[in-house]
Amino acid sequence: MKSKDATCDLHIIHREVVERVSEAMPPEEMLYDLAELFKVFGDSTRIKILCALQEEEMCVCDIAALLGMTQSAISHQLRILKQASLVKYRRDGKVVYYSLDDEHVSNIFAQGFAHVSHR
Repeated sequence: MKSKDATCDLHIIHREVVERVSEAMPPEEMLYDLAELFKVFGDSTRIKILCALQEEEMCVCDIAALLGMTQSAISHQLRILKQASLVKYRRDGKVVYYSLDDEHVSNIFAQGFAHVSHR
């Protein structure tokens, strides 16, 4: 027996719906930027770093100790997170402390957790 996909049995285009949604779609460049942002979330090490920074600002040494990784590996991931405007840093003498860039990052993280917990 052939399985039935969740597709329409008829090929009808609802032009009003297509036009309405087309007008509401963000510009292509904005959608590309959003896709790039979500790619940054596609690495478990970066997710662990963001999770840690959601609790408290931390220096590279502390994050490396927490995750059992080298400072070099953590610095590399922090550079990617910084380029995506997900983390920021402040210098206190010779120590650099990282934190989440703003509340948007916390909200994205919270929504992601809510979604995976919902399953």
